[in-house]
Amino acid sequence: MIPASPALVLALALGCAAALRAPKPVGALGGPVHVAPGRSAAELLAEARAALERRPDVAEVRKAESLFVAAAQVDPAGVEGLYGAIEAKVWLIDHDRAADRGALARSAVDAGQWCLRRAPSSAWCDYGLAQALGMQAQEERSTALDGLKKMVEHLRRAAAEDPSIDSAGPERVLALVLVRAPAWPLGPGDPETALEEARKAVARAPDFPPNPLALGETLLATGATDEGRAATKRALALAERSAEPDAKEWVKDGKALLERAARPVDVGAAR
Repeated sequence: MIPASPALVLALALGCAAALRAPKPVGALGGPVHVAPGRSAAELLAEARAALERRPDVAEVRKAESLFVAAAQVDPAGVEGLYGAIEAKVWLIDHDRAADRGALARSAVDAGQWCLRRAPSSAWCDYGLAQALGMQAQEERSTALDGLKKMVEHLRRAAAEDPSIDSAGPERVLALVLVRAPAWPLGPGDPETALEEARKAVARAPDFPPNPLALGETLLATGATDEGRAATKRALALAERSAEPDAKEWVKDGKALLERAARPVDVGAAR
């Protein structure tokens, strides 16, 4: 969702392409899927959610992506299918080795734009578009400069509209963007504000592993090493007990963060 820092610095220095463009029609945003005539959007959404829960099965997530888009077509005013499609596409970018990652990222951005056209004040739509913009910045680096700026804007809007969605997702993702991106003039990076956002996310949903994990990362980035390790260890313990489909990835991320925190600082390089 958020590019690694060294690549992001270069992308922001060189990037000048617009992150948003006229979106493709909703029907063009999903893969082929057979939908029996007369099926309701509610039925399609239920099947899509069940398929998404079967990750890390890539085939099931591809199926979920197409079903979410089909639901969005059946209900031209609904946004749940569009947000679900974004969620599936973002996951596939990171896990489907056969995927056209750039095309998926562009398609996710298109879904986010349609979502906001249908519901301009929806926290879910702002949050979904923000995530899609982050993936597009990763896959098409010329869009990073404009994309991350818009990403921060949409995350702040989502947090103002409903900060509780996705277990404090808007504040958590905003914290990660601000702590990983370079600072002005290259980017929106701001570790101190990132720490504030991460603390908000933990206060709102303390037992959701990605929240203390984000807090650990921001604490370590701001020099609070002991507190950062403690937050990361708590996140790791929560992730190891979690039955969520993404729990193994949270465990992996927590261990990687602790390993980074244990590496000696190269004082010469820092200077």
